[in-house]
Amino acid sequence: MGWTKACAVDALAPGDRQVVKVGDRKILVLNEAGSLYAVDNTCPHMKLPMKSGKVKDCTITCPFHRSSFDLKTGEVTNWTPFPPVVGNLLGKISPPKAIAVFPTRIEDGNVWVEVEGV
Repeated sequence: MGWTKACAVDALAPGDRQVVKVGDRKILVLNEAGSLYAVDNTCPHMKLPMKSGKVKDCTITCPFHRSSFDLKTGEVTNWTPFPPVVGNLLGKISPPKAIAVFPTRIEDGNVWVEVEGV
């Protein structure tokens, strides 16, 4: 699909986020400390939404089972630690999977996201 306009730059102040639909996919676009990131809005663990996930130190944490992912690479930094004991068992059933990340750019006052194969 290539580059798709996601939202106006003005709509994403530092700390803000928006979910945009690109094809059949929901992409979470975030402004973290002035840097723009775009990740799949679906946690790869149990396919739950990431929009309300906590962001700290360039990492987003799933609000449900607290799996964490690097916003730059999508790599897992912590896999299903919650709830205690049960989370670890769930993590063994479903092996760690990175979250999809997408390149972003700013052009003509808009945030653009590159999504291939959608």
